[in-house]
Amino acid sequence: AEKVVPKYNVMGIAKSALEASVRMLAYELGPKGRRVNAVSAGALRTLSARGIPGFTLLWDHVNAVAPLKRPVTHEEVAQASVFLLSPLASGVTGETLYVDAGYHIVGIGLADEHVPGNRKD
Repeated sequence: AEKVVPKYNVMGIAKSALEASVRMLAYELGPKGRRVNAVSAGALRTLSARGIPGFTLLWDHVNAVAPLKRPVTHEEVAQASVFLLSPLASGVTGETLYVDAGYHIVGIGLADEHVPGNRKD
């Protein structure tokens, strides 16, 4: 929800609205002792992902440019969710926790071989 993704269209708008809702609800419910957070998962191989044209290209790109150079697992996303629900995160509210191997921090998203100075030829 932070970057433009061609052909993502309404999904990007919906995710941006969801993140804004998390912040607003955290503000409104905080005085009642309620915490509101979200988890933004990286690309995951799911049944619905199979229906996305070009998902394999997206998958390969994300894993090539993410700082950890690997996909995240369903288990990692679940563990992040458990953390946010646990007393360990008792002081956390209004946050979107990215579980995406660092992909969301990458600027233009060039694979290492395309970054100036990294070519091996």
